[in-house]
Amino acid sequence: MSQEAGHGDYYVPAPSTYPMTGSIALLFMGFGAAFSVNKLQLGYGLLTIGFAILFYMMFVWFRTVAHESEGGKYNARVGQSFRWGMSWFIFSEVMFFAAFFGALFYMRVFSVPWLSDLDHKILWPDFINEWPTAGPGITEKFMPMGPWGLPAFNTLLLLTSGVTVTWAHWALKLNKRGQLKIGLFLTFMLGFIFIGCQAYEYGHAYSELNLKLSTGVYGASFYMLTGFHGFHVTVGSIMLFVIWCRVLSGHFTPENHFGFEGVAWYWHFVDVVWLGLFIFVYWLI
Repeated sequence: MSQEAGHGDYYVPAPSTYPMTGSIALLFMGFGAAFSVNKLQLGYGLLTIGFAILFYMMFVWFRTVAHESEGGKYNARVGQSFRWGMSWFIFSEVMFFAAFFGALFYMRVFSVPWLSDLDHKILWPDFINEWPTAGPGITEKFMPMGPWGLPAFNTLLLLTSGVTVTWAHWALKLNKRGQLKIGLFLTFMLGFIFIGCQAYEYGHAYSELNLKLSTGVYGASFYMLTGFHGFHVTVGSIMLFVIWCRVLSGHFTPENHFGFEGVAWYWHFVDVVWLGLFIFVYWLI
């Protein structure tokens, strides 16, 4: 039996099967990924089943949490735990990207100069200290992705989306539902447009600049950083779309709206990471 949350209590939900369902999904996905990298056809089917189960679990679990919130089962203590949980989650994401930015810094400032020292000329006589580089032993030529054009346009998109989500947040606090709906709609649409532009950029980089994952250390770091960020933008856009659907259903009040607030925190984090990418990956090449 679930415990109702009074003024000084903490809501404890009833036992749930959702963690077990998620574990089954991860089991299918793990075997599917292992079989797929070994080019076994069974792997793709297992991956599909795993993702389908995972999406189902997330949908029904998040729907349950939304109903509990709208049903008044969460008090201030529960809300505080949600805020701490989201804060630590975003901190873990900061550390995730910090590792990749750190790797990029290490390559540019330490590894490339070291490899170009005279002591290493026996192994790589033609390698010189310059960035961007594919690295020693890789002769394939490529062009780096410059900051202007699509990267600058994508920067404008994300900066604008940061303004629209803040505009929507203030509308929610002032109980202006119309402005809230418009602001949220504009925000997730800007996110999806960003993803479309990035997909086009990848096609351009692959076909016209010969910039691939196989073009050494620069190609790998470029796609790892921008690709993971693109994944985060995709997740954030889906989250904003879900929040927008909840707003259309009448959810959230000026006093109780952490579901919206947590997603807004995440979106601002995504914006800040992109600014770092634009400066250190695109601009300072």
